[in-house]
Amino acid sequence: MVEPHVVVIGGGIAGLTAAFAACADARVTLLEASARLGGKLRAGEVGGVRVDLGAESMLARRPEAVELARQVGLAGALEPPSTAKAAIWTRGALRPLPGGQVMGVPGDLDALAASGVLSDPGLERVRHEQATAPVDGDVPIGAYVAARLGREVVDRLVEPLLGGVYAGHADEISLRAAVPALLPVARSGGSLLDTVHELATRPTSAGPVFQGIEGGIGTLPEAVAAACREAGADLRTDSPVDELRRTPGGWRVVTGGESLHADAVVLAVPAPQAARLLRTDAPGAAAELDAVEYAGMALVTLAFRRAELDVPLTGSGFLVPPADGRAIKASTFSSNKWGWLDRGAPDTFVLRTSLGRHREEHALDLPDEELVARSLADLGAAVGLRARPYDTAVTRWRGGLPQYPVGHLERVERIRAQVARVGGLAVCGAAYDGVGIPACIASARRAVDEVLTPAPGAHVTEGTMGA
Repeated sequence: MVEPHVVVIGGGIAGLTAAFAACADARVTLLEASARLGGKLRAGEVGGVRVDLGAESMLARRPEAVELARQVGLAGALEPPSTAKAAIWTRGALRPLPGGQVMGVPGDLDALAASGVLSDPGLERVRHEQATAPVDGDVPIGAYVAARLGREVVDRLVEPLLGGVYAGHADEISLRAAVPALLPVARSGGSLLDTVHELATRPTSAGPVFQGIEGGIGTLPEAVAAACREAGADLRTDSPVDELRRTPGGWRVVTGGESLHADAVVLAVPAPQAARLLRTDAPGAAAELDAVEYAGMALVTLAFRRAELDVPLTGSGFLVPPADGRAIKASTFSSNKWGWLDRGAPDTFVLRTSLGRHREEHALDLPDEELVARSLADLGAAVGLRARPYDTAVTRWRGGLPQYPVGHLERVERIRAQVARVGGLAVCGAAYDGVGIPACIASARRAVDEVLTPAPGAHVTEGTMGA
C-alpha cells in the first residue's frame, strides 16, 4: 500500500503536533512561511540568559501539552511555577489576587474583601447579587457578570484576567467560549456566587495547574520538530504557500515555484492565511475565517543585575485592569516564577511586561525604547523600581491572539462542516477550540484524525485516502 502524503501548512505548535501525529501513518511535509518553527512559542536570549519571548507556561489540568512534552523526551524537564502568588495593580496599590475566583469572577467574599481590589460600594454590590433572567444561548461574560455582581468586578478582576488570555474585552468575549463552566448557571438563573464557590472549592486531581519547561516553553516546539525529523517528516521553513487547490487525485500545494501533490492537507495557520488559501475550493469557510478578528500585543523583557535592584520583587507578578489607564497590562517576575531561570542565572533578575490588546494595538507601532520606557515608568509606579536593566528585548506579536466573541464557537462549527465537505482537508490552531497550548495540540490531533479517517459522506476522489 502506498503511504499517503500529508502536507501540513503552518509550523506553530499546532502544525508541528499535526506533523508529529501524522508521521505514524503518512509521509509528511510541513511548510512554514517564516524563518523559524514554533509560532508563538519562542525561546531567545536576553542579557545572556535564555528566556521565553512568547508563551511561557501551559495549562497542566488539560493533559495534551504535558503528554506531548513527555512523548518528545521532555518529561524530566517539566517544572511547575515556583510561585503562583500574583497581584492586581489597581486603585493605586498592588493588591493580592483574591482566591476562590474563576477567571476573576469571585466566589469567596471574605477573600475578595481582604484583597482590597474593590471599593466598599463595589464590594457591597457583590454581596447583594442581583437575580437576572436565564440566559438564552450565549452572552458576553462582562455583561453577564456586571448584571449579577456589578461593573466593578468586571473592570477590576474579570478584565485583567481575560486580558491575559485573549488580550480582548470582557464585554465582547463569549461566556460559552471563555468560561464554559459558568454557562449552566447563566442558563438556569441560579446564584453565580454559589456556583463559583462550588467550582473553586471542588476537589481536583493532584498536580500543578500550570507547567513550565526547563529552558522555557520555547523548548517544546524544538523538541517536537526534532521528533518529527527523526520520524522522517520533511520540515521546511521560509516556504510560504502561494496556492492550494483541489485536484481529482487530492491537493496541489504550490510553494516557491514548486508544486507538491498531497493526499490530504492540514491547515495550521491563522484565520486570515487560511481564508486566502481556501477562497477557491471552500469559499464559505473562507468567508467565515475572514470574520475572525485578532489582537496584537508586545512583550518587553528586561534583564537586571540582582545586585542593582533597589526594591524587593516578590511573587509571580501582577495584572493591570484597563480601567486604571496604565500603559502595561501585566508584568511577570520571571526569575521568581521559574526555578530553572533562577538557578541558571542567579545574578540576573528577568521580568517582562505586556502592552496592547484588541483594537488597542497602537503600542506595537512605538519604538522599542519607548515601550521599554513606558514599562519602566509603570514598574516604578507599581513597585518603586528605579534600577535600570542592562539588557532589553521587545517582541511584537501582531495578530497574535484570535478573539472569541459571542457566536465564535458556532462559526467554528460552520467552518469545520464546510471544510469537511471538500474532503482530505482539516483546520487546526488557536482560532478554533481555544488559544492555550493544550487546546491547540488537541485541535491538531483532531485534524489529523479527520484527514486520515474521512467522515462518511466526505468528498473523496480516486487517489485520496479512503479511495
